[in-house]
Amino acid sequence: MTNENSTTRNTRNTRNTPQAAPAGPLAGRVALVAGATRGAGRAQAVELGRAGATVYVTGRTTRARASEVGRTTETIEETAELVTAAGGAGIAVPADHLDEVQVRALVERIDREYGRLDILVNDLWGGEHLLATSVFGKKSWETPLADGLRILELGARSHVITAALLLPLLIRSDAPLHVEVTDGTAHSNRRYRENMYYDLAKNAPIRLAFGLGQELAEYGGAAVAVSPGFLRSEQMLSHFGVSEENWRDAIAQQPAFAIAESPRYLARTLVALATDPDRAKRWNGKSTSSGELARVYGVTDVDGSRPDAWAYFEDVVYGGKEGSPEDYR
Repeated sequence: MTNENSTTRNTRNTRNTPQAAPAGPLAGRVALVAGATRGAGRAQAVELGRAGATVYVTGRTTRARASEVGRTTETIEETAELVTAAGGAGIAVPADHLDEVQVRALVERIDREYGRLDILVNDLWGGEHLLATSVFGKKSWETPLADGLRILELGARSHVITAALLLPLLIRSDAPLHVEVTDGTAHSNRRYRENMYYDLAKNAPIRLAFGLGQELAEYGGAAVAVSPGFLRSEQMLSHFGVSEENWRDAIAQQPAFAIAESPRYLARTLVALATDPDRAKRWNGKSTSSGELARVYGVTDVDGSRPDAWAYFEDVVYGGKEGSPEDYR
């Protein structure tokens, strides 16, 4: 599955597939969102489906079994159903991306059913439950070693395994797109992310996108690292005891939550990126954010605003500039 010439790749692209994607800007495209159980991963899968793509969604939480995150309210089966309801074709595949055998089986299935992959979104994480007790407010030597190494497995090793095994399928596409989702941009993450393990885990995807961009260039592809801002994920809303409908009530607890964005915001910018014929020239190897992509592509969040959380933190929180979150929406 490596270094196939363009004739072979084009033949692969015309293989009969088991499901026909509906009309849309990404009709006929095959995507994988690794880590699509909830949050940004789920939203990206749904929006890719809304644009007409066939989307494989993977994760560890199913209707039969929950991952270590401990949330049974979101499952990959539900994500796949949401993709299909949005107009795409959602395919749920339970997979732990730290298990090479499971990822290889996923590769074999996509190869068998479609013969290629056009869009790979590497949104794996699932380590939030470790942050409050083992990262925030702690020196790295105060973090239990087992927890620190688990953070690196979830945030870095899983990404490496996924890229290494899926990229041979991706380069069969006539326009490969590899997206690494992380927390923070290369610019914002020049500051220490509070704890050695977390810092490494959230910078690794940025370097992955940079390096893989060099390797994908000869295939006309692009690798891009993207970051949401202050994300109103299901877990974050639960943390503050609010819902998407009344999320602003949480601002009293955390004033910076006023800059928060819905998961659909990053997802909408992903679709804009995926449908940009010049994306390789504009973005390959780079690190960007939902706020920057939204500005470039004219995308808005579900409320019509255009939040730029990283600019707000850079200017106001760290830079001491006068301003409020509303100035950055």
